[in-house]
Amino acid sequence: MAKSKRRSRTGGAGSPEPVVEQVDGGLAELIPDRERPRGWTLLLDGAPQSHVDLDDPVHLSFEYQRRLGHVADLAAPPGRPLQVVHLGGGAFTLARYIAATRPRSTQQIVELDAMLVQLVRKQLPLDPGARIRVRSADARAGLGKVPDGWADLLIADVFSGARTPAHLTSTEFLAEVRRVLRPGGLYAANLADGPPLAHLRAQVATAAAVFPELALAADPTVLRGRRFGNAVLVASDVPLPVAELTRRVASDPHPGRVEHGRALTDFTGGAAVVTDASAKPSPVPPSATFR
Repeated sequence: MAKSKRRSRTGGAGSPEPVVEQVDGGLAELIPDRERPRGWTLLLDGAPQSHVDLDDPVHLSFEYQRRLGHVADLAAPPGRPLQVVHLGGGAFTLARYIAATRPRSTQQIVELDAMLVQLVRKQLPLDPGARIRVRSADARAGLGKVPDGWADLLIADVFSGARTPAHLTSTEFLAEVRRVLRPGGLYAANLADGPPLAHLRAQVATAAAVFPELALAADPTVLRGRRFGNAVLVASDVPLPVAELTRRVASDPHPGRVEHGRALTDFTGGAAVVTDASAKPSPVPPSATFR
């Protein structure tokens, strides 16, 4: 589809205006945050993807992004630089957060939508001093180019049409994730599901086939299968800082719960492990999810 762009004429004099642009993955909208002078929300085909405050990159507005931020905070002692791979770019929210909280970190973003990358770079420019490289590529193909044991932290937040692509849900994909992580490194994935939580249960079972240590953070109503929502899966080859993660998630503006150990094993309900041969995209969100 040909690239097109328009600016809304709403808003008072001097106030930022929405930016709407067709990108490879659909219609991208950058909506100004009226409560934060340089805050923006990115939507793709009406689905909220990211929120960024250019004046305060440490501010994480979205519930799931706060939980990913907690994982980044716990990936190493405070202030220590990290080597991070981000699968999925959005508005580069977590990369900006890590650059602000852990200066001198080295980060790689892999984002398939080159036109989205161009839009975000233009409208929400990165700090030129941040060591952030953005590569336009498929997430799994881009992951395959990262050296063994390079990353302290790998964050997966990839959606196409509000669904996680099938090839990013399998044991083969997670084996690549584990290859890229250094010993003791952390993997964090943003997953979305709703009742009966078949996708989420299967993703936990699949991660358990590759990583010995897991935790899952989400709103209790999501974990109970009462509504569609996001859950953050954390995995490693070493014991996770579950107590501190639990404390942080419980103290969020929208408190969540962390499951781990036997309770998380029970949560899977015997779900089958996903392989490339059986992989499917995550479920389509209900039509009312983003209203």
